Amino acid sequence: MHNYNRKLIYLIAILVIYVSCFVGFIFYSVTNFAFTDFYKRLDLRRNIAAEKFLNSKSASQADQWSLDFIENLNNQHEFLVEFDSNGTILRSQGFHQELWDKINKKGSSNFKSGNQFYSTKYFSQNGRKYIVGASAENYFYTHHLAYLRNLLIISLILGILFIFVVSVFMKRSFLKPILTMMKEVQKIGSENLYKRLDEDKYKGELHGLALTFNRMLTRLETSFETQKNFISNASHELNTPLTSIIGQADLALSKERTTAEYQRTLFKIIESAEHLEKKTKALLLLARTGFVNNATAFSPVRIDQIVMDAELTVKAINDKFKIITDFSLLPDDSMRLKVNGNAILLQLALSNIISNACKYSSDRTAYIALGALDNKVFILIKDKGIGIPSRELDHIYDPYFRASNTSGIDGYGIGLPLARNIIKLHGGTLKVNSVVSEGTTVEIELPTYLRF
Repeated sequence: MHNYNRKLIYLIAILVIYVSCFVGFIFYSVTNFAFTDFYKRLDLRRNIAAEKFLNSKSASQADQWSLDFIENLNNQHEFLVEFDSNGTILRSQGFHQELWDKINKKGSSNFKSGNQFYSTKYFSQNGRKYIVGASAENYFYTHHLAYLRNLLIISLILGILFIFVVSVFMKRSFLKPILTMMKEVQKIGSENLYKRLDEDKYKGELHGLALTFNRMLTRLETSFETQKNFISNASHELNTPLTSIIGQADLALSKERTTAEYQRTLFKIIESAEHLEKKTKALLLLARTGFVNNATAFSPVRIDQIVMDAELTVKAINDKFKIITDFSLLPDDSMRLKVNGNAILLQLALSNIISNACKYSSDRTAYIALGALDNKVFILIKDKGIGIPSRELDHIYDPYFRASNTSGIDGYGIGLPLARNIIKLHGGTLKVNSVVSEGTTVEIELPTYLRF
């Protein structure tokens, strides 16, 4: 922010310098023109005065016309000075001798003394030396240029003030939404990753920035939840076969047994260990998204294949779960089932929802239907379980939230928020409708890879 203020100060300084230089250039140009033009007019009157003083008897008709009709300048005077070869004034007419040192005795000269402008020229006639000159007050310089100077100074001050006010206003207009966004971002930490910036509050590029930041938060939250999901599933699903293995080993060692009894116990332990191995592989598959670097790389994937893979994963974790899938709504064109997504993430989301449907149903059965409509693929996952109280439906996406009627059923409240975030990452929607003691239906819609 300090860097931004420094740049703003530099910008204001550059604008002030530019405006000052522009005003100075205008004043210099007008002043230079006023001097040059006035000296030309004064030279003309000096030459006419020379004709009058030195050649009055032979002045032509044109010169006489000029003497009679050229308008005199303000406070105009003509003068004549006769001097010798030593520069000593012999006689003068209308001349102030204090100006003698400023005059070029061998040519022309223009100079200014006070408000009076002078034009002089050397003449030689009959062996005698003369300086003929004309002087006048430059009314444009003494009055109009002074007015122009004051006008430009006032304009410069007002311009600088305007630049300063506009800069401060623009600074506040630009920085206020950024500061507001910074305050919102500072409130988001690892303990409340579910919070998001209010995108509607910001306009233009800041709206895009807030949207991008929210998407990044969704990816981060999904990554965190994936790891938590693995831990919760592992602690629940691995506990049963481990307990079985330990119990059978303890039972076998509790007393002396026959060889046949030891063999039967070892076979049961091997069977439980193999079951444990299958569950471990399935759980690692679910957790893989949290550890693979390019897990969020998207590509065209078929949603029906992902549904079937999710079924296999859920059954591998718990072989008591039953899944009934309805493929009657599938479109004839298989391209309508393709979405742009990450197969592992989508499988993780569907596995969590299907697993929840089985877990909260008394018959451990989940019903799945999928199809395509317009430019969307829809998936319905339904169960006939305990349902969710209507007053608690607004909280089902909060991490670690569990409905009040789930006591006695293992769970950590992570799977559904994780699934919702994954669907959002794919530009889709997830809706939950539930009635207590009748069951829950999860509706998922995903945009197709191609537009139809």
